Amino acid sequence: MRILIASDTHGKDEVLKEVIDKEAPFDMLIHLGDTVGSEKKIAQMLSVRIAFLTVKGNNDFANTLDEKKEVRLGKYKALLVHGHRHGVYAGTQHLRNEALSKGYDIVMYGHTHVPHYENKDGIIILNPGSISYPRQRGNTGTYMIMDIDASDTINTVLKFLDEEKTVIDLSK
Repeated sequence: MRILIASDTHGKDEVLKEVIDKEAPFDMLIHLGDTVGSEKKIAQMLSVRIAFLTVKGNNDFANTLDEKKEVRLGKYKALLVHGHRHGVYAGTQHLRNEALSKGYDIVMYGHTHVPHYENKDGIIILNPGSISYPRQRGNTGTYMIMDIDASDTINTVLKFLDEEKTVIDLSK
């Protein structure tokens, strides 16, 4: 299973479309909020065979999306949130506690516009950053690709919109 993970596009759908075209083929697009009303447009960018999951962000005022979703990714139980209700600017401890208490193997969040990846005590917590309004050093848009192979091994890479930046393999 190959998963494209993005967040905080804030209506800059043309940038997401470029990433979708570049990364095809993949099986699922996970968007971690702040589509700013573009979820239907994003869904139309995808082949009918590609699953599209998204959650409500703090700037998604007029939609009825869920603020959190629990999903199965292979054998893994994952939680999808935007993060604004989980204190993510102060760190990921709240998300870790929720993962521990509810048995999540993976927690994905957005909101900070800064990529993050940790794998501690068997729990992966990640944030793909933002392709539209990045806030990390260098201000280059980012997203992630997660591959789960037939033996349920997870490999995750951080990718940059700037082709000159190096892809970072987060699973090593």
